[in-house]
Amino acid sequence: MRVIGTAGHVDHGKSTLVEALSGINPDRLAEEQSRQMTIDLGFAWLDLPKGETIGIVDVPGHRDFIENMLAGVGGIDAALLVIAADEGIMPQTREHLAILHLLDIQNIIVVLSKIDLIDDPEWIELVKLEVEDLLAEWQLGALPLVAVSAQTGAGLDQLVEALRLALAELPLRVNFRQPRLPIDRVFVVSGFGAVVTGTLSSGTLSVGDNIELQPAGIAGRVRGLQSYQRDLETALPGSRVAVNIAGLSSADIQRGDVLTHPGQMSPTRLADAHFTQLGDIARPLAHNAEVKIFSGAAESIANVRLLDADTLPPGGCGWLQLRLRDSLPMSRGDRFILRYPSPAETIGGGLIVNAHPGRRLKRFQPQIISELELRLRGSPGERLALAAKGDAPQKLSELQRKLGFNDDELSSALDEAQSGGLIIEFDSKLYWAAQSWGQLYHNIVSLLSRYHQANPLRLGMRRPEIRSRLNIKPSLFDALIAGEDRLALEFDFVRLREHTIRFTDDQKRKVARVMQALEADPYSPPGIAELNQIAGEDAVRALSDLRRIVNVNDNIAFAVESYERLVAEIRRHISDSGEIDAKTLRDKFGSSRKYAIALLEHLDSLGVTQRVGDARRRGRNF
Repeated sequence: MRVIGTAGHVDHGKSTLVEALSGINPDRLAEEQSRQMTIDLGFAWLDLPKGETIGIVDVPGHRDFIENMLAGVGGIDAALLVIAADEGIMPQTREHLAILHLLDIQNIIVVLSKIDLIDDPEWIELVKLEVEDLLAEWQLGALPLVAVSAQTGAGLDQLVEALRLALAELPLRVNFRQPRLPIDRVFVVSGFGAVVTGTLSSGTLSVGDNIELQPAGIAGRVRGLQSYQRDLETALPGSRVAVNIAGLSSADIQRGDVLTHPGQMSPTRLADAHFTQLGDIARPLAHNAEVKIFSGAAESIANVRLLDADTLPPGGCGWLQLRLRDSLPMSRGDRFILRYPSPAETIGGGLIVNAHPGRRLKRFQPQIISELELRLRGSPGERLALAAKGDAPQKLSELQRKLGFNDDELSSALDEAQSGGLIIEFDSKLYWAAQSWGQLYHNIVSLLSRYHQANPLRLGMRRPEIRSRLNIKPSLFDALIAGEDRLALEFDFVRLREHTIRFTDDQKRKVARVMQALEADPYSPPGIAELNQIAGEDAVRALSDLRRIVNVNDNIAFAVESYERLVAEIRRHISDSGEIDAKTLRDKFGSSRKYAIALLEHLDSLGVTQRVGDARRRGRNF
C-alpha cells in the first residue's frame, strides 16, 4: 500500500483535485469548507485500476499553515505538486518543492490544475516552461507533468496512470517486526474511545498487539484497526491506518507521538545529523542557533550545535548535533526539516545518523567527523560495526532496531562485518565491534603495563580491581582474558604474560630465610610483621601473590605446604566426626589457640567451614 501527498499553493485547487480523483472531500473542518482553504491535514483514498488502494494526504498550502503541512508529508511515498494554470508558480510552491527535496521524496508528479480556466494554449506552454525552469533549479530533470481540470475531468485518467507508474517503481516498505506509526490525528469515537491515525512507516500492527506510546512510554493495546474504512486484523507497512487503542485516553496522545511495540523505540533529546541548508535563505545558520525541528509528525524547539563550522552559509552542508527541548521519538535514517521560529522561515533539512549518541560531541574533531561520515555513507557491514560499538556486546535484534535493516539487509550486513573482521560474536549470540574489543584490550594492557612498572614484585592486578577501574562486565572480562594470548590469569591475578616476579640476589637470600622461619615452626609460625623485618614488605607480599605462603589474616601467614596439611586435616576430621573446634585443632598440631582460631575464621570466610557455636561444620564450599 502506498501514500501520496498533495502540495502547492492554497488557491491551486488541491482539495478540489483530490475530491475529483477520490470522491472524498479532504477538507473535514467547517472553517476549511467555508473558506475553501486547507488549514489542517486532510485525508482520502483512491483505488487504482488494478485494485491497489493508495492513501492521499492533502496538506495545507497557505504559508500560515506550513507547519501543519510538515506534519503530513513525512510518511508519503510520492507527491503531487499542484500548480494552478491561471496563476503559475507561487512562493509557497517553491517552499513545498524545497521541503519535498529535503525529505528526499523523489517521486513527484507536477499537476497543472484548472486548465479549464485558460483559453490560450500559449499561456499553458509558458507555465510549463516556468515549471521546467523551477525543476532545473533543483536538478530534478524531467518530472511527469499532467494538465488536468477537476471541473471537467480532463486529464484525470492520465494523472491516475502517472500515479500508477510512479508508485510501481518504488521499493517495498521496510518490515522487520518493528511497527512504527507516527500519529497525525487524534479523536474519540463514541463507544470505542481513543482513535489515532497515521501512515504505518514500517512493520505490521495487529489487533490485540500490546503497544507503547512514545515519547511518554505509556502502554496500551490495539482494540481495532481500519484502513480506508475497511476493518483489518493486520495493517501492513505503507498504509494509512486508524488504530482504536485500549488503555489510553485521547488526553494521553498528541500529534507527533509514535505508536510502536513495547521496548522497540526510545525518545531522545540529542541527535547527530547531516544537514543541507537551502540556498535562498536570508541568513547563515550560526552555532547554537535556536530552531524548530520537524520529524515525522512531531516538532520541537532545538539548539543547533555545528560540529565542523562556526556558521553554515546558504546552500552549505555540514554536521550538527541537535539538542532538543522536548524528547522526540526518532531513529537513524529519519528525515527532518529545520525552520527559524521567528520570523518563520524554512532553513533546510537532513538525515539523522545517530538518534542516541548518549553524549555531547566535541566540535572540530576529525575523528568524530570521520565516524559520522561512516554512519552516513558506510557500507551495511561498516554501519553494523558502528552500531555494535559501546561498553558491552548487544543482541542482534537491538542492532537491527538501531539501524532499521530488514532481515535480509541485516543478514548481509552481518556476513560482511564478520568476514571483514569488523564484529565479534560471543557464544551467547551477542555481538560487539572489533574496534571496541581492541580498545578495551588496549586499555587493559596499558593499565597492567603501568601497574607492573610501578609494582615489579606484585604478580598482577586482581580481577575485581581491573573490572572496577575499567567498568567491565564479568562475562566480557573473562572472554577477553581467554581470547588474548598476552593476558594471563593466575591465582585470581591478571598479568601480562611477559611479566614475572624477579627477586634480586639479596632478596632471594632474604626470601629463603623467611621460608626457613616458617618451616621451622610450621603450625605456630612467625607473624607477618616479623617476616617483613626479615625480607621487606614487598618481598613477603610477593610470596603471597606466588602462593608460596598463605595469609589467613593481616597478622598470620603459613607456608603453603603447612596450610594445605592443616586444611586437609580439618576436612578429614569434620568428615569423620561432623565438626571440629579450635581446641581440637590446636591439640592435633601442637599449635596455639591464636593460630587455630585465625585459620578457622579464614576458612569460614571461604565457605569451607561454617561456625556453629564454638565448633565448625561443613561449609557451602567444603
